[in-house]
Amino acid sequence: MVALPSWYTTPMAQVVLVGITCFATVGMFSAVSNLGAGGISDVSLSDTSNGVLYGVFAVTGLVSGGISNLLGPRLTLFIGTLGYALYVGSLWCYQTQHTAWFLILAGAILGATAALLWSAQGSIMMSYPLEKDKGKAFAIFWAIFQFGSFIGSIIALAINIKSGGLSAVSTSTYLAFLIIIFVGVASAFLILPPNRVIRSDGTIVKLEAASKPHEEIVGMARLFKDWRLLALAPMFFASNYFYAYQGAVNANIFDGPTRALNATLEGAGAIVGALFIGYCVLDLKWFHRRTRGYIGLATVTVLTIIVWSVGLSWQVTFTRADFTDENRINYHDANYAGKGALYFFYYFSDACYQALAYWIMSALTNDPFKLARYAGLYKALQSAGAAGSFGMDAVKTPFLNEHLASWIMLLVSFPLAWLVIRTVKESNYADEDVVYVDDVKREEAELGHAHDVPAAVESSSIEKASVDKA
Repeated sequence: MVALPSWYTTPMAQVVLVGITCFATVGMFSAVSNLGAGGISDVSLSDTSNGVLYGVFAVTGLVSGGISNLLGPRLTLFIGTLGYALYVGSLWCYQTQHTAWFLILAGAILGATAALLWSAQGSIMMSYPLEKDKGKAFAIFWAIFQFGSFIGSIIALAINIKSGGLSAVSTSTYLAFLIIIFVGVASAFLILPPNRVIRSDGTIVKLEAASKPHEEIVGMARLFKDWRLLALAPMFFASNYFYAYQGAVNANIFDGPTRALNATLEGAGAIVGALFIGYCVLDLKWFHRRTRGYIGLATVTVLTIIVWSVGLSWQVTFTRADFTDENRINYHDANYAGKGALYFFYYFSDACYQALAYWIMSALTNDPFKLARYAGLYKALQSAGAAGSFGMDAVKTPFLNEHLASWIMLLVSFPLAWLVIRTVKESNYADEDVVYVDDVKREEAELGHAHDVPAAVESSSIEKASVDKA
């Protein structure tokens, strides 16, 4: 194997790289959607495409963790990124050729590939870092990933302010986004498997680069026997349910420039929220791990109650029928005050909610193969919820009903999450196989085939940490 620089084999370097991959693919997919997405002002087609996408995503997510473990994170991420390139291409095709069938087909394919991407991403983000750094790992990943959507929304805002609206997206704009997406596709090959990643304490994430089919069958079966994951199921299901409601309100109540401004505030809220919860709450060094979990849960609960209460106080003042093209809200209007802040905090609290869900899963184990399966189940249930919410919005459900459904699901998930946090141990290292770089090098040397040691291990200058192995 080729020797690799020691910095490149660190967990945070890999988290940054997977963040860049998602920034350039998922982020650009969100960004081009913020630009009007060709002809997807057709709400019915948009709901159909999203419903198909999330429906396939939900089904594929049940097995995507196992597929990721069999293929390894690099190949899984590569396959996962391809669906985003196809989907953005289908938006371009729809704009020029009005091929609605191709857009729906691309949505179905993206649903399958996205499940693979997010399973591999979840495994890397949750298993590669040390236990004390898992909150920060989420913060770094989420901030980089959301920066893609943030950039797209700023571009949309600039175009809207200049022209007063968004017409068809130009060919050059689509080409620019596709080039960035293909950079993201290529960046997937920079990701290292777990057997080549070395933590700062001198441990290797896992000796095996991939698992075996029979191990995945058994592992997936065990998922549905673990009461902790069943208790987290409502949290997983609720975690994207509110996107359809918030997006529908944004599209129906505000004019083009203001929708773009709200999207910019959403991106900023997601970035700030992720950094806040990751660095200032979940990884506080002064508290035991379970206590940090309780503080994180309390923080997210309080945020959810306050932000959604404010949202409810506004929601009861209007219905779907109250706004038309003639009277939509502009950011210059007096009645816009506070609504931009609400969208900021909707996504601030969303980032905190997502962080808590990932942190709880990562606190249950450090095994990358188990965490890939956890991530797959998480995205499956999350996508099932999203598919249901888009279906709910497609039939013109009253906004108040959508608001209450989304909020109640969030609130119901908190007591069940508390039950799972109660089981969190201070560390899982004592219960799981911990392999040190020095041990591997010594054992391989004793067997007389040191060349079999992963190149990352051979090239590493990391000294063995003074950790008591007992």
